Amino acid sequence: MVKRPLGVQISHMLKDRGVDTIFGIPGVHNVELYRGIEEAGITHVLARHEQGAGFMADGFARATGRPGVAYVITGPGLCNIMTPMGQAYSDSVPMLVISSCLDETAAKRGQLHQMKDQRAAAECVCDWSEEARTPEAAYQLINRAFGEFQTQRARPKHFQVPIEVLGGMAEPAAQIGQETRFEFYAENDEAELADKLNKAQRPLIIFGGGAHSRQFPDRAAEFANRCNAAVFTTYAARGLIPSDYPLYFGSSLARPESEKIIGSADIVLAIGTEASEVDLWRDCLGQRAELVRVDIDIQSLLDQQGAETKILSDAESFMMWCGDLLCSTPTDWTPDEVSDARVRWRAEVDANRPGVISLCDALKEVMPADAMIYSDMTQFAYVAKEVYPMDRPGHWHHPFGFGTLGYALPAAIGGAVARRGLPTVAIAGDYGFHYTMQELGVAVELGLSLPIILWDNGKLKEIEDCMTRAQIAPNAVRAHNPDFCKLAEAFGARAVKPATIPEFQAALLAAFAADGPTLIHLTPEVNG
Repeated sequence: MVKRPLGVQISHMLKDRGVDTIFGIPGVHNVELYRGIEEAGITHVLARHEQGAGFMADGFARATGRPGVAYVITGPGLCNIMTPMGQAYSDSVPMLVISSCLDETAAKRGQLHQMKDQRAAAECVCDWSEEARTPEAAYQLINRAFGEFQTQRARPKHFQVPIEVLGGMAEPAAQIGQETRFEFYAENDEAELADKLNKAQRPLIIFGGGAHSRQFPDRAAEFANRCNAAVFTTYAARGLIPSDYPLYFGSSLARPESEKIIGSADIVLAIGTEASEVDLWRDCLGQRAELVRVDIDIQSLLDQQGAETKILSDAESFMMWCGDLLCSTPTDWTPDEVSDARVRWRAEVDANRPGVISLCDALKEVMPADAMIYSDMTQFAYVAKEVYPMDRPGHWHHPFGFGTLGYALPAAIGGAVARRGLPTVAIAGDYGFHYTMQELGVAVELGLSLPIILWDNGKLKEIEDCMTRAQIAPNAVRAHNPDFCKLAEAFGARAVKPATIPEFQAALLAAFAADGPTLIHLTPEVNG
């Protein structure tokens, strides 16, 4: 039990808990956290901005299922990472942010990086924010965070340590050696619910991102088959159900007609979804029959959707015990009514945002099956999340809830770090790219074979369309763009501007084989 500075002990403790990568930026206030990183065998990725570090941790967590960890400084460092923390909170991403803080704020003013109450500020965008004034408190908070990552809905956590405490001597944290495992069990009467599903003539299931199981990725599809149910997925759950499943309506809950279809079901089962505004773009699902909700979050079970049956359980455990009691009885749903609806909705998407579907189709033709995609708030992604067929779940990540611009590039860097040797792609719009384009330097520095598809329509097109619909003369929707290809080359990246769809496809395949990132600059003028 050798005493070392607390910053050293924290890195060793994180390593013992399975952390092998930390994202962040060192500063004079958190330098003690960096004393033990290399010694502990942890890789540190140096971001260009704390917002980038947070999104990288988010992307790493989504790629691996393990918590993304970030180190930031007092004051502005923590403020800069609060946007990624808010995004991780909305999208249920496990993230641990550790920051320094000033030793004394009540009796001293005018200190470097001073805030009135930075702990409370961070608490607005994460699950909890605490201050560890002793080594023992820091260790306890780390254990609490990792325990909750396993047992509760994934949310970002933050704790801060005073500068003096970080540099002070501390005993090492107790080792755990192996990760503690927790199991969940539902207490509801599974036989009664299974009987209802077996007797239903038009059972309908809505799968959310919480229904995805890394250990059993086919569990949801098998469950839907046993129910012989029609299925919708939220955007976050795309890939859970195969695209050729004959009763799959797709990720089209936001289509107005979906409300009528849900209303025609004689039982609706919503598994692992908030059924939130960004899933539906309306207040309610529209069910007229019994709604059964399965969720790990009690707040979701008690929301405005008004579920008659509420099952507090993780999705995997529920589908395991209930699925064994299902007998795949025939239902009234027909493949024709499902396929006809999907054809109509695809036409609606194309009418709303013309020209993008053909690029999505071209992308799908050449995209490797195991590619992981990170997209930004851009019309390209808005189209793709409805029409791009996913072969597997958990491979397209988007800032759904908080809706942050600048997400795609740094998140994709985090994903590529986690998935070295596997294909990873970023899709950004021209305006959102401005937010975090400096992180291109990180991708170059790390030699990541990362295609960055930049959809450049020269404006905030979605906002312009919104203003037009509201009969507002469009203004403040155009910004001067740089020569994006020259900008990428200045960072040391490759850059290409395809003029045709075949050139676009060839550029993507070449980018996967490159020894660094490639910017693929797309404009609406791209044609076949």
